[in-house]
Amino acid sequence: MWHTGLGKYYGLRAEISVWGSPDQQYSQESGAAIQMYCEDAGHYSLIEAGFHVSPSLYHNRDVRFFTYSTKDTKSAGCYNSDCAGFVPAKGAALVPGQAVAPPSIYGEADHYARISLNEDPNSGEWVLYRHDLGEPSFLGHFPREFCPTKSRIQALTGFVNYLKTASGPPMGSGHFPDDMDVKRSAYFKHVKMYDSGGHAWDPHTTRVIDFVDKRDCYRATGLVMDFNKGYTFYYGGPSGCVG
Repeated sequence: MWHTGLGKYYGLRAEISVWGSPDQQYSQESGAAIQMYCEDAGHYSLIEAGFHVSPSLYHNRDVRFFTYSTKDTKSAGCYNSDCAGFVPAKGAALVPGQAVAPPSIYGEADHYARISLNEDPNSGEWVLYRHDLGEPSFLGHFPREFCPTKSRIQALTGFVNYLKTASGPPMGSGHFPDDMDVKRSAYFKHVKMYDSGGHAWDPHTTRVIDFVDKRDCYRATGLVMDFNKGYTFYYGGPSGCVG
C-alpha cells in the first residue's frame, strides 16, 4: 500500500493492472483497489473499488470488478450490491461483481483498467468512473453519508486475505516486483489525486507513506515519477506466505 496521512483529500485515479489467480484456494482473496478511509471522532469508515479474485464470494476464480463499503472498519462490511452502499449507474460499462477479461499474462500481455474514485464537488457523493474506454464512463456512486467528514486517508493497495491456519495466495502477478516490467509485475500507474474542485493532478507535493505488513512475502517498490507512466509503483509476491 501507498497511502497519505490524515488530511483533506478528495480522491484518486490510477491504472490498475488486472491479474488472474487460477489456483487460488476457496477461502483466499487477492486483489487491488483504490481506498478512502474517512475519520470521525476516532472511528473510520471505508469505501473502495478495484479488482479481485474471491472464490468464496463468487464460487469461481474469475477476476471481477468489486466495490466495498463499511461505516466502521472494525465491523464486517459489504461487497458490491449485497447491502445499501454503492449505487450502480444505469447502463454502466462495469458493474460490481462483473467478470473482467482478459487478465494479464505473465511475460506476454499487460491488461489494466483506469478507474477513479473522488468526491463530487457539487453533490458530495463519491463518484466512480472508468477512463480507459475512450470517454470517461460513469459507473455509479457511494452516497455522501459513507464519508461525510473532510478528515481522510486515501490509499492504493494490493491485498490478500486468507485464514490464519492456511498459507497465503499470490498477490498481483504472483512474483516480486523486482524487474518493474508491466508484463511481469502488478502495478498502479498514472496515479493522480483530486482537489476539492474535482480536478486531477500529479501528487508531487503530497507526502505518501508505504505500508507492507508481510515484507518477507509481499513487496512494493517506491512511488516514483516515470516520463511515460506517470507516478507509478509495482507490488506483489508469490503464494505460500505463512502466518
